[in-house]
Amino acid sequence: MTRHLKGKTPRRPPPKKPSSNQTDPVGVYCRVRPLGAEDEECCIEVISSTTIQMHTPEGFKTNRNGEYKETQYSFKKVFGVSVSQMELFEHVAKPLVDDLIHGKNGLLFTYGVTGSGKTFTMTGSPGQGGLLPRSLDMIFNSIGPYQAKRYVFKTDEKNGMEIQTEVDALLERQRRDNNFSVPKTPSTRLKADPEIADMIKPEEASKLDGVDDDSSYSIFVSYVEIYNNYIYDLLEETQEDAIKPKWNGGGTPVRQNTELIPPQSKILREDQNHIMYVAGCLEVEVKSAEEAFQVFWRGQKKRKVANTRLNRESSRSHSVFIIKLAQAPLDADGDNVLQDKNQISVSQLCLVDLAGSERTGRTGAEGTRIREAGNINQSLLNLRTCIEILRENQMCGTNKMVPYRDSKITHLFKNYFDGEGKVRMVVCVNPKTDDYEETLLVMRFAEMTQEVEVARPVDRPICGFTPGRRHRNQAFKDELSRRLEERGGPIDPDMPAAANPLILSLPSLPSCELTDPHDDITLPRLIEALKNRQRVKQMLIEDCSKTANMIKSVLQELDTGLISKDNFIQEQNGKLLEKDRIIQGNKAEIERLEKKSKMQEHKIDILQKTTKIFEDDKRSLQHELGTREQRLQRELSEKRRMEQRLHGVISDTQFKWEKECERRVNALQLEMQNKLWVKDEKLKQLKAIVTESKTPGRPEPPPRQTQPQPQPQPLPQHQPRSQRPSKEDRLPPKRSASPSPVPTTTPVRPLHRRSRSAGGEKWVDHKPSSSMDLGTVLQPVIPNAIQVSAPSEKALSKCDRYVLTHQEVASDGEIQTKLIKGEVIKTRGGGQAVQFTDIETLKQELTTVPRRKRKSSEGMSASGDGALTDVETRCSVAVEMRAGSNMGPGYEHHAVTKRRKP
Repeated sequence: MTRHLKGKTPRRPPPKKPSSNQTDPVGVYCRVRPLGAEDEECCIEVISSTTIQMHTPEGFKTNRNGEYKETQYSFKKVFGVSVSQMELFEHVAKPLVDDLIHGKNGLLFTYGVTGSGKTFTMTGSPGQGGLLPRSLDMIFNSIGPYQAKRYVFKTDEKNGMEIQTEVDALLERQRRDNNFSVPKTPSTRLKADPEIADMIKPEEASKLDGVDDDSSYSIFVSYVEIYNNYIYDLLEETQEDAIKPKWNGGGTPVRQNTELIPPQSKILREDQNHIMYVAGCLEVEVKSAEEAFQVFWRGQKKRKVANTRLNRESSRSHSVFIIKLAQAPLDADGDNVLQDKNQISVSQLCLVDLAGSERTGRTGAEGTRIREAGNINQSLLNLRTCIEILRENQMCGTNKMVPYRDSKITHLFKNYFDGEGKVRMVVCVNPKTDDYEETLLVMRFAEMTQEVEVARPVDRPICGFTPGRRHRNQAFKDELSRRLEERGGPIDPDMPAAANPLILSLPSLPSCELTDPHDDITLPRLIEALKNRQRVKQMLIEDCSKTANMIKSVLQELDTGLISKDNFIQEQNGKLLEKDRIIQGNKAEIERLEKKSKMQEHKIDILQKTTKIFEDDKRSLQHELGTREQRLQRELSEKRRMEQRLHGVISDTQFKWEKECERRVNALQLEMQNKLWVKDEKLKQLKAIVTESKTPGRPEPPPRQTQPQPQPQPLPQHQPRSQRPSKEDRLPPKRSASPSPVPTTTPVRPLHRRSRSAGGEKWVDHKPSSSMDLGTVLQPVIPNAIQVSAPSEKALSKCDRYVLTHQEVASDGEIQTKLIKGEVIKTRGGGQAVQFTDIETLKQELTTVPRRKRKSSEGMSASGDGALTDVETRCSVAVEMRAGSNMGPGYEHHAVTKRRKP
């Protein structure tokens, strides 16, 4: 069994691309609607003929982080509130009407939020006609004298146009007049609707100059609306009894009799030239502007409108009014339309009134209105998406698919964005602050739309007939009528002009009236005249045959020359075709290189932006590195200063601790010597007691006189009216002025250390003028010093040490003197600073120490000797040394002696 192979669907040929490489941007215009009330705040300001500025209302500042922004948007032309409808038409729609008459397509649509004046801009009002009635008026004012008779042009229901003779057109008119099922177009003689009467003033009528008078024209209009993404024909006639019940299987009506059967929606198709059209849409042929506007108004009454909170008559659908102009050249005689379908040129102008975008929260929509608003917003969103992808493909050289099919409005007009005609958009805005956010989105979409480029349409080919045929034919008819009127003959416009001289050259006929039946003169005379006419006829026939033969020979020669010329033309056409193929190849290569160039430019832009970002990062990092280096240098210098400072502190601390250790060793040695001396004294006293106890009945001998011996180093006591330092690391310890008993072993005397001020360092001796002279024995004397009463930078720069003499009252009422010492340090700025290191205190005291004498030495005490001879007296004095001092004892503590019981 042989299996049949399944055939593949043949691939559709790609749509033809315009051969012109020139492109034009989408023309975007802006029209500002006047405010409804004078007290409303305005958020839009017209600052020039091409620029507007948007001001953020007061209520939106908090929503935008408190920022007050003023944004400017540029358009091809901005029309303020005082611009008339006529001026708007002159700039926007008139060039599109000019292109329509010259065989080019055009698309004009209004865009904006609900209640911004789109329908008024497109339709207008009595006395203020909008773009649509003015376009119709200009078309018919321009082609009125050159219109073909009705039904000469006929639509073929496939977005094409057919042509038929005037006889067939007459029969078509009669058939349609007799067929009541086909609706009649409104007559121009009928009374106009008062709502649309006098839309355009006579002085505002427009007319195009330079119309091709060798062509015949005819206008067809159609009107559709896109409601909930379905297409409906507004010119389709519905019967009055269309209210029909719907019955179910049980014979019960499902729908009430008051419900209308909804109209059938239309579908979109693609014709043989890959142009989208609405299949089954009624196209009405009109012959005047009034008739065309009557047809439009008949469909306008069927359009879906509703009352919302923002607009009393809000459009709930997108309306599309299509003006189709069919034109064909006249024949060689300039009398009838050329019967060649290939010579018919069809152009169309689409006037679109888009429904306004809206927010259901503001309009208060419910139920069906919410669904309508959702479909309107969705279709407008898809339009913005298509425009955005087109812009991206053109600017970046990409080849993304444009989603035209996602919405009926974009699918219907996809050919215009692919280069089938000019595209212009009028952005209508309402300056009130309530529409600010939605108007802002509209402005951004308009700004993006201006960047889309559309290919410029190609001019239609010119017919090869001689121009001026219509005028010559009319002039011939006028001249023939004039001559016939002069000769008194019937005016037959169908008689050829070549027969006139032949008829006039024939001999005139005699009178043919017979008055007598026996008249033999009239008939022979008539016979003779007829024979003469026959003879003239034969001569004319011979001349005509000779002329015909001569013309045939001339025509043959012309045919031979024409054939040779045709061969030459074909040869040249072959060469032209070859050149065209080369040109097409070069164009394709140029397009490829242009796309590649765009891609490279896009990459260069990206690289430049990346390089700029990297350079900014580099500069910021270099700045940060420099800052960190400076910080590091400061930290290093601070560290060096700290090290120097710590090194100085460590040196000073080490020196101090060395002196402290030396002092403590000396003090410990002194303490041990004192202890040994005390033990010796105790042993001597114990020995004396023991000796005395061995001779009990013996009388006490008189005390012996001991010779004076060198006094040992006693414990220091208070000096009368003398100063002694409390800072022991600079001045030597003082000795008591009172005599002391001579020990058997002399204690080691501590070494005396000179003050550091006695060295070779230079001092600044700062003694204020308010210092008092106490007249003390001990006075601070600093060699190699500069005495000043107030420190100065000059004195500090010459010295490296500093001492301040300060006097103050102590807690016991005595005046004490403090020597505040410091080191002079040079600063970075070239000055000097003083760092204080230690303080020496000089204080005056009185000695009030009670003394206790030994019994065995009463004779010595009576003689006035105040030496410490007994143990209690010697042990009642203690020595206290300050921690960290390298001097001798600094303080003396005297204990109170206890009295013995008698």
